[in-house]
Amino acid sequence: MALDTSNLVELTMAICDIESVSGNEAALADEVEALLTKCAHLSVVRDGNAIVASTNLNRGSRVVIAGHIDTVPVANNLPTQLHHFEREQVIVGRGTVDMKGGVAVMLKLAVELQDPNVDISWVFYDNEEVASELNGLGRLVRNRPDLIQGDFAVLCEPTSALIEGGCNGTIRVEVSASGKKAHSARPWMGENAIHKLAPALEKLASFQPETLTVDGLEYRESLNAVLASAGIATNVIPDLATLTVNYRFAPSRSGEEAERLMREFFADYEVTVTDLAVGARPGLNTEPAQAFMASLGTEVEPKYGWTDVARFSALGIPAVNYGPGDPSLAHADNENVPVGHLFDCEAGLRRWLSGN
Repeated sequence: MALDTSNLVELTMAICDIESVSGNEAALADEVEALLTKCAHLSVVRDGNAIVASTNLNRGSRVVIAGHIDTVPVANNLPTQLHHFEREQVIVGRGTVDMKGGVAVMLKLAVELQDPNVDISWVFYDNEEVASELNGLGRLVRNRPDLIQGDFAVLCEPTSALIEGGCNGTIRVEVSASGKKAHSARPWMGENAIHKLAPALEKLASFQPETLTVDGLEYRESLNAVLASAGIATNVIPDLATLTVNYRFAPSRSGEEAERLMREFFADYEVTVTDLAVGARPGLNTEPAQAFMASLGTEVEPKYGWTDVARFSALGIPAVNYGPGDPSLAHADNENVPVGHLFDCEAGLRRWLSGN
């Protein structure tokens, strides 16, 4: 059944009910493309299962509004259902929060806003929930960077209908200590690699992370051991022990600085970087961001988790997160979005894009 944008609640449920677990987005991408190609005011381009629909009204300014159409695997939470929780109407089901509620808002506005006060590039992309190299937005950056250029970007990730500016960066490192194998009945004949990690663990436990102010927002950093591995048997002194440590760093730091800090912090150990993604400055001091905040008139908070706003930041495009749904419910079996969040985000974006 073709998507209908006349009713936002029904549209959200219809989008969610088209199962689109990462790698299986084609059916939903087909529906999104079919809907948008009917709009005479939009120029539509498809790359794989990513669709970009743009206005070309020579407004002198362009904004990019993006959202991913894939979800994590379904957990007996489709089809969607409409319920009342604590005197609030909510839609329950996979993708309602992360992030098809935001996608529904985008689709409704893309169809209905034929004369916005700025040019808009609406970006619907695939494979956000899986490995970074598969990410549809990243693929667009490589294949068609011309389609996602703009002065400001909004990623409709769930933020409880508040503005979350930029995002922290993230680096994961493996911190390793070497020892010497021996029978556990004769430990003096070996060197216990696990014990050698004790100073590193003590240092982590006592570490006080910084809070850095970036473009007026306070980004709280964090540094934590998240995995530990060692040993081959319960009667063998291990000759290798490894901690995986995750450092979430403020967007004012570069990736090189984050790596240097980790190597200095664990100077007595072998350190291997396994993952690194820089953060995104929110650019709240820029004119487009100021206009966005003034139009919405809502709270502005920092985004602690990494999101695809960082891809826009890397292109020199200031970006914020703004969308319906409580992010703490993303991927949960009881994932649900308040209907009020959908209407709040639709009204906020419509007001901003219409210049009212």
